[in-house]
Amino acid sequence: MTFVTGYNLTQFNRRKDGSSFRDWVSETFESSLETSSLDRRDIDTLIVSSESDFFTLQLNPASVIADDLGLFNIEALRVEGGGASGQLAVHAGVKSILSGASKHVAIIGFDPSASQLPSETIKKLYSYSFDAWTDGMNGVSATALYALSIQIFMSETGLNEYDLANLTINNRENACLNPGAHLKINHSQDEILNSTIISSPYRRLHCSPLSDGAASIILSHKNYIPSKRKTAPEVIGIGSANDRVNLGARLEMGEFNSKTISMKNACKMADIKPSEIGLAELYDAYAGAEFQAIKALGLSSNFLKDFRNRRFHKEGEMPINLSGGLMGQGAPVGATGVGQTATCSMLLEGEYHDELQINNIPKYALADTHGGIGTTSATSILESNIN
Repeated sequence: MTFVTGYNLTQFNRRKDGSSFRDWVSETFESSLETSSLDRRDIDTLIVSSESDFFTLQLNPASVIADDLGLFNIEALRVEGGGASGQLAVHAGVKSILSGASKHVAIIGFDPSASQLPSETIKKLYSYSFDAWTDGMNGVSATALYALSIQIFMSETGLNEYDLANLTINNRENACLNPGAHLKINHSQDEILNSTIISSPYRRLHCSPLSDGAASIILSHKNYIPSKRKTAPEVIGIGSANDRVNLGARLEMGEFNSKTISMKNACKMADIKPSEIGLAELYDAYAGAEFQAIKALGLSSNFLKDFRNRRFHKEGEMPINLSGGLMGQGAPVGATGVGQTATCSMLLEGEYHDELQINNIPKYALADTHGGIGTTSATSILESNIN
């Protein structure tokens, strides 16, 4: 019913050219519109995602962006859910199509996470993504909370510091083949293991960068797909769920249980099993978070064995984060989930970057993000329409 007829990502990096999020939004929308073979007059709904007004210094960005893009007399709204904002915006678009309210929905995610404010200010703002009263205003950082969660996960699963280093190496090696990636770096294991500790076990090189950028997709109802876009992939399943905001209030502080529920809901809608997923783009704000996601989403019955046997690598049976993920491609938060969906769509249509494109295109792909420490999870399943 709902097909991704257009997609694009700007470069994710630290912008030093004087451009703003409004420039990036225009760039990515025009490219998505061209891919879709639609006219801007065909768009009847605009959904934007950005994590924080502090980054953009723009309240009510949907109205301003609609005006910039020449989209008039349509529905325009913003979706926000921390790190899950972009994927939740995709869900809102799918629901609009399925309800019959829209024929074509433009979804644009963006954030000037790197250039608008000093990095220390942005890190402080990120700490307010949790409970601002109990955490952020008391000096508890996002890294510290992620570190507490992964410490428990490592003690329960056998994950070790070498695994964290090797995942970092893998994701940034993928980023080296992605022209739009922020961190194109070939690390050595020793370099990672000797980098500065931020909050144990996380070291500086285990963390995703602060990035600027935008991403967009255009969703179309099956009855209104342009004839040139008959190979467009379909969004066949969506699911989301939340968990307790305070990490200490959870029964399993090392697990991303909200992802398990969101995946169950998405798979039920798609009528498939997690084992049928052929590639995935997962939220790896920190190296360990990708491992926690793989386990929670049910993508492997033995995630450590599969990772160490390179099942999730570029040449493996089920590649994860071919884009480089947040750790390599970058992390403009509002753009992340939208960018994941765009990346999965390109891969399923055989239109991704040459050195990262999978020759044997799988039937199903997964895009999954979360806000907080797996507090709000959002999952989308896409199906290839190539074969």
